[in-house]
Amino acid sequence: MPGENLTRVEADERASLISVDHYDVTLDLTTSDTTFRTVTKVTFSATAGASSFIDAITETVHRVELNGESLDPATVADGVRIALPNLAEHNELEIEADMFYMNTGEGLHRFVDPADGEVYLYSQFEVPDARRMYPNFEQPNLKATFDFTVTAPEAWKVVSNQPVAERTELGEGKAKWAFTTTTRISSYITALVAGPYQEWRDELTSSDGRTIPLGVYSRASLGEFMDPEYIFDITKRGFEFYEREFGVAYPFDKYDQLFVPEYNMGAMENAGCVTFTEAYVFRSKVADAVRERRVVTILHELGHMWFGDLVTMNWWNDLWLNESFAEFISTLATAEATEWTNNWVTFLASEKTWAYRQDQLPSTHPIVAEIRDLDDVQVNFDGITYAKGGSVLKQLFFWVGREAFFTGVNAYFTKHAFGNTELADLLVELEAASGRDLKDWSKKWLETAGVNTLRPRIEVDAEGVITKFVIEQTAPADYPTLRPHRLGVGLYDLVDGALTRRDHVELDIDGAETEVPELVGKQRGDLVLVNDEDLAYAKIRFDGASLATALGHAADIADPMARGLVLASLWDATRDAELPVADFIDHLLRTVGHETESTTRRQQLGQLTTAAHRFTPKADREATVERVADRLLELAQGAEAGSDAQFAFVRAFSGFATTAAQLDAVQALLDGSTRLDGLEIDTDLGWELLTALVAGGRAGEAEIAARNEADKTSNGNKHAATARASVPTAEAKQAAWELVWKRNEQPNEIVRATIAGFWNTSNDELVTPFVAPYFDELRGIWDSRSFHIAEDLIEGFYPTTTTDRVATSAEAWLAANADAAPALRRMIVEGLDDTQRALRVQRAAK
Repeated sequence: MPGENLTRVEADERASLISVDHYDVTLDLTTSDTTFRTVTKVTFSATAGASSFIDAITETVHRVELNGESLDPATVADGVRIALPNLAEHNELEIEADMFYMNTGEGLHRFVDPADGEVYLYSQFEVPDARRMYPNFEQPNLKATFDFTVTAPEAWKVVSNQPVAERTELGEGKAKWAFTTTTRISSYITALVAGPYQEWRDELTSSDGRTIPLGVYSRASLGEFMDPEYIFDITKRGFEFYEREFGVAYPFDKYDQLFVPEYNMGAMENAGCVTFTEAYVFRSKVADAVRERRVVTILHELGHMWFGDLVTMNWWNDLWLNESFAEFISTLATAEATEWTNNWVTFLASEKTWAYRQDQLPSTHPIVAEIRDLDDVQVNFDGITYAKGGSVLKQLFFWVGREAFFTGVNAYFTKHAFGNTELADLLVELEAASGRDLKDWSKKWLETAGVNTLRPRIEVDAEGVITKFVIEQTAPADYPTLRPHRLGVGLYDLVDGALTRRDHVELDIDGAETEVPELVGKQRGDLVLVNDEDLAYAKIRFDGASLATALGHAADIADPMARGLVLASLWDATRDAELPVADFIDHLLRTVGHETESTTRRQQLGQLTTAAHRFTPKADREATVERVADRLLELAQGAEAGSDAQFAFVRAFSGFATTAAQLDAVQALLDGSTRLDGLEIDTDLGWELLTALVAGGRAGEAEIAARNEADKTSNGNKHAATARASVPTAEAKQAAWELVWKRNEQPNEIVRATIAGFWNTSNDELVTPFVAPYFDELRGIWDSRSFHIAEDLIEGFYPTTTTDRVATSAEAWLAANADAAPALRRMIVEGLDDTQRALRVQRAAK
């Protein structure tokens, strides 16, 4: 992996020498099961006499011809780059090579469907993996036009960025697809998807009058679970919203959405050819939170067609702007153009919670991060890039105003269409549209790290009337910047058992203290909520009286946004060891049954897992886990029949079940001797219940094999891998470790599924023996695996046993490996911080 890196210095130097005109890429997907043949012709301009290189991760380079001269592949190609000496002003390059199919979700991924034996391919190129499918100048600012021609089995569907220009039967079961020429785009958003995919078609009329063909695709074995009509409906709503608000028509010729197997992320914005994880094809019941997230993801990727694909960052330091804009605009579109009108509450529960956690790690960085090389950008697909950036753009949206924001965005798209930009190019348009100077805002919000904390300081008279109200702002010592915030303050009264907002003011604050004279003379009330309506990006704290109200009555707040803000503040205080973890758990067990928002509930149940298993001192943990499980079973039994809450509580209960009585309850649900009205034990829920029994020692290989035999699918194989790794024996943990840590043939999803099962144990003694080999072998994993597999292994196997031994082992590794790759060190730094935080919370609880 280290040899595949590309530094910004190298990229800048290459961009100063080279301008790319066109790629003609011909692929033959019928040559073998492990490699495919590519012939790539590139025309480009260069500084005459200069030397450079083209990126190409190859199995074998057969031929290199530069300006009619044959170059010796053994001399110019090293398997990662091909040297290009003595360039002319105008150049023609042709390379013929065999490239590897991948099973890691990078490059051209090859998957064999266990349900029917069919082969499916898809590309995934962000950040640096188009070079795994065809030679190219792999950096976003060397845009070009592309022609793709593909030979594949004639029964396949073959999809790329552009419509098919011509399909030719070749005989012997083969056909050739030639696609029309693309506009100027970056290599990382080119795409190829091929296989016997099932296809659904529709179309829409763009704002400029063009007919835009729409497609939805999935594997044939999943076709019965696909809901294309709904996906087309959401897509059309998104088109209408974006074209209206941006004032710019959709910039490409078609829009296909393909749901593909063994995917590493949620989706990818390939121009006109978007790929999604198959987790969004629902073969079993899923939480409403997942259904809502699918809508946000669909609109996120559609937003990228303008922001990212039409106008693209010059270098990866502006990756944040690409992703943050899509995250913000898709949330806005979801809330305003779909049935998920509470999506800003979801944004608080999921995105902002993620951002606050990431921003408090030692590895936090400014939103505009320094990206020295490809390794840096890989690890910066994080909560700062997506969630904090999206939160800050939300604040900017309200600060400059909606009309000015979209006026500036329109000017940005119009001026820089099919080009590359930097942050300043957007800010200058927003400044012109709004009349606001954004330089200071940018410096404080985008160029500094860390999250501020806001606290109210309230003085009242004997009747409870506010005589002085001040918002205090603090910052962590390492990141002392105090920032301007646009926010609201709400005053809530407890009346007839309900906490209801009586007063609200909206204002700008800045500096260490900001007085709020608008609240002077008003009754203080029972709860004072700073950042009411969640406009600002900041941690909030309560005054003493409000904290007591929050702990006792958070469930009595009818407004889901206000309720979510209160709960988020209590979780922050718990993580910071300010609120005893036992108090937080007690509070959550009282309130989670009243939660109406699926994503908020899902987040709370995740927090409950962390609080009970990692934040609770070891002496209290067993009893706490037992108590939590009992309460979750009560909540499942008392929930509305068939509801999202019922489903969530059953799943959470199965994850906590450890006692004999609790495992009896899991068994009864699985075998049907106990039934909850409205709850179907479908395929995936059945696997979760079985895995709980396996982890509890109630089932084993016989039951796993029998269920896998009945579910011979990729999902079944993943569940089986998790279940096998959950067997509570030293032999099973060693087998799981050997399968994916020691050996390198398993695909990405089996790696992740095995890791999940490995930690599914209530007995720390089963996993403690792997602490030492984990740290001993880190560098070997980093050096020998592709980035995404290395990341899955290193982050996934970081010891979650919260002990001083884990902390000292991580500290010792960091001290002894100062020369390790920064991206690798960052993963260990983050793992260590999680361990240290959990230890602090445990100690504060004693």
